[in-house]
Amino acid sequence: MSQGQRIVYGKLVRDRIPEIIEAAGKTATVRVLDEAELVPALTAKLAEEAEELRQAEPGDRLGELADIHEVLMALTEVLGFSDEQVQEAARRKRVERGGFSRRLWLDEVTTE
Repeated sequence: MSQGQRIVYGKLVRDRIPEIIEAAGKTATVRVLDEAELVPALTAKLAEEAEELRQAEPGDRLGELADIHEVLMALTEVLGFSDEQVQEAARRKRVERGGFSRRLWLDEVTTE
């Protein structure tokens, strides 16, 4: 009788991932994060998804953007903000500091 392989992930996953794993004949061990664990887990997930977008092939970018969007929506809710509040804050920052449409890359700043 062969022993099964065990892979440790230790990360936040989408809600249906455990059922998808079980449907594949595997066993998923999960727990529900408490309030204190949730924001750090979501911010770690955001970094993970951003890195996946950075490395993605052009044809995979939309899916990675969708993952980032999903994490941002969850963070918005958990932190007690509405989508409208986030959009308004983004608008204010764009007015004060600009957006990214000019594609400016800051190489250096020299002080005298």
